[in-house]
Amino acid sequence: MAMDQLQQQTEKFLDTEVIKTETWAETLYDSLRALGITIFCYVPDAGHRVLIERSIVDDNVVSIPLTTEEEGVALLAGAHLGGKRGVLLMQSSGVGNCINMMSLINAGRFPFLTIVSMRGDFGEQNPWQLPMGQAVEPCLTAMDTLCLRIETREDIPSTTEAATQMAFKSDQSVAILLSQKLIGAKPF
Repeated sequence: MAMDQLQQQTEKFLDTEVIKTETWAETLYDSLRALGITIFCYVPDAGHRVLIERSIVDDNVVSIPLTTEEEGVALLAGAHLGGKRGVLLMQSSGVGNCINMMSLINAGRFPFLTIVSMRGDFGEQNPWQLPMGQAVEPCLTAMDTLCLRIETREDIPSTTEAATQMAFKSDQSVAILLSQKLIGAKPF
C-alpha cells in the first residue's frame, strides 16, 4: 500500500509541477538568453528540464550534456576564453562534485555562472537530500562563489540579471540557487 501511495503522490506532483515549472522556467530561460547566455551545460535534472529542453531546440545556443558537473566548470572556462557566455545547470547534490574544480575559477579569475536547483531546503521530504542541500551555500561561499537565491517567479528577471552582470562584468563566480519554494518540494 505504501508503494501505491508514493506512486499516487509522485503522479500528482508531476501533473501539477509541469504547469508550475513551465511558467518559472520559461521566464528564467528567456532572461538568460536576453543576457547573452549562449552555452548551456548540464547533467540531466528534472528541476532544469524546461531549461535543458529549450536549450536543445534553440538554434542560437549550444547545449552540452555532461557526465559530471565538474566538467562544466572547465567547459565554461574555455567558453570564456573563446568570448562566449555560458551557464552550468546542476542540482544541489552536484555542488559537492565541483568543489575541487572550482579552485580553477579562483586561480584563473574567469567569470562563472551556475544555476543550482535546490533539494534539502523548504519542504524537503527526502532525508537523504537534506545534508547536501544544507551544505550547498557554505560550500559555494568557501570557494568564493557569490550566492543569490530565487524564491518566487517575480525574482527571476532581476536576480538573473544581477548574477549575470556580477559574473561577466566583474569576473566573479556566482550561483543562482533555485529554492524549493520556487521549484516545489518533491515527495521522493
